[in-house]
Amino acid sequence: MRQFKWIKLIEKNNLFIKIFFVTVISITLVSLLITVSSIRMSTELFLETFSITNSKINTQIRSQFEAYSNAVVKTSNQIESNGTIKRVLSEEEFDSLNLAGSYYEIINQLESIYSNLQPLGANMIVTSTDQQLYNMNYSYWPTSLPILKKHPITQITLATPDRINYHFVKPETLNGEAMLVSTKALSELSSDHIYGILYISINEKQLRSFYEGYTSAGNDVLLIDRSGKVISSNNEANIGLDNVELLEYAQKGDDEDIEIQDITLGSSDYLFLSEYIPGFDMYLVNLIDKQKVTSSLINTREIILISSSIVFFAVIGVFIVSRRITKSLSRLVTQIAKQTKHDFSKRIEETGGYEAEKIARAFNYTLDELQDYVKIVVESQKNQRDAELRALQHQINPHFLYNTLTTVKFMVMQEKTEQAMETIHALISLLQSALGEVSQTVSVEQELENMKYYVFINQARYGERIKVNYFIVPDVLHYHIPKLVLQPFIENAFFHGFNKKKEGYIQIMIHQEADTLVCEVVDDGDGMQLEKEQFPYVYKGKRQMFSGIGMRNVHERILLLYGDRYGVQVSSTIGEGTKVVVRLPLITNSLDDES
Repeated sequence: MRQFKWIKLIEKNNLFIKIFFVTVISITLVSLLITVSSIRMSTELFLETFSITNSKINTQIRSQFEAYSNAVVKTSNQIESNGTIKRVLSEEEFDSLNLAGSYYEIINQLESIYSNLQPLGANMIVTSTDQQLYNMNYSYWPTSLPILKKHPITQITLATPDRINYHFVKPETLNGEAMLVSTKALSELSSDHIYGILYISINEKQLRSFYEGYTSAGNDVLLIDRSGKVISSNNEANIGLDNVELLEYAQKGDDEDIEIQDITLGSSDYLFLSEYIPGFDMYLVNLIDKQKVTSSLINTREIILISSSIVFFAVIGVFIVSRRITKSLSRLVTQIAKQTKHDFSKRIEETGGYEAEKIARAFNYTLDELQDYVKIVVESQKNQRDAELRALQHQINPHFLYNTLTTVKFMVMQEKTEQAMETIHALISLLQSALGEVSQTVSVEQELENMKYYVFINQARYGERIKVNYFIVPDVLHYHIPKLVLQPFIENAFFHGFNKKKEGYIQIMIHQEADTLVCEVVDDGDGMQLEKEQFPYVYKGKRQMFSGIGMRNVHERILLLYGDRYGVQVSSTIGEGTKVVVRLPLITNSLDDES
């Protein structure tokens, strides 16, 4: 039962459900597509802008590294071209007095040159090949000549005296700090004799300050040498590691002049930017994690929340608007569906939305037009039936009048004056009733009296071989029935019911069943064969008082006046007789009122 109620509820709101769900799905899909597209476009635009910005930043960072490289080159040239430094470092033996004087001279010279590096946060150490070491900032790099002489960077420097070398020194060898050390062998131009070594060191933290202000979450900067070792990085976990893969990408970008590359490392996607620093012979790499950068700067959750809010309020708006429209239309459909069949007088309410009001107004206008048209048709049919009935009234068979008058003549000749007078009286009364206003109704009592006149005339002519019995409930005598409603059926029984049988009975019964007046004309005569397409049964013989159109007219007139609840029913059996049942409403006033 509950399921049936749900089905009825869905059927009743079918239009609303369709409109609502189609609209909600459309809004959701559009919002989803716009959200995805917005996030994608925003991400692409941001990454493009971010990569362009970082490309410029890379150039700025490279310029700082190049400035440091230039300072190293300048320092190296000044030291190598300084005669005092060369002389002091080339002397093999010193007495105490000369040693003090030489130390003073070289320190003055080194301090003057060191001023190029000091602002950059670097330290400078100059050694002779044997016993002298001049450290400009011992606390920066607390080392000694024996340590330096054994260190690999010294061996590499001596093997390549014509170039400046950059070396990564691991933290464990330098008091826990990683360091970038540039070295240059000091040699005579004429003889290539090496008389000393220049060490310029900068710790990784100081090196990191060149670019650390340009980094952010998901944006890492790395300095990679030719072997793939990470010399410096804002991510300390990368320092000292060998990353050949990044080196290959950097070399590819440099060889093919690719400014920005999309790469994948592990399970993450990155934008890869690189700059070659000639002075260092290293690559400056900018690695941008797409997901981290976009998630930190593009608030995807906020965009989704805004889109969800828009969808939510849009759905509420759609619900209210579509419900209002469809409710008006559903109410309109319900009113139209409840319209009584053939009842065009019941107008529907012109309420609801603009559309429903317009439809209701148009429907009511159509009802008014249809009602007027039906009235015209009904009136036309009524006039046609009245014309047919008037024609019937004037179709009294001349033979009937001739035979009736002849019968009266013989009665007079036989001195049956009283019987002749009764017959003439019956004929006059019958003619008065037949020739009256066709639209009138007569009471059952009056119709019964007219039927008795008709029966009396026929029995006066043919005798009483056909007997007529009347069974009328007294309570129905005051009800009205249309004129001539029973006459055609009595006539049919007299002239066609007893052609083979010469004697018989005609029973006329009138009674009430609920709100219906039932009139029956039953005979036990010859009977007849009836077919549905021939009903009401019609005779057009010359002997009948009224033409066959009377029976058909009675049935159609009743239908027209009172509806399909009423009318004529005929049943007949060959050899047993015929039964005619006429059903009418209970009428207590004149037909003028109901017509």
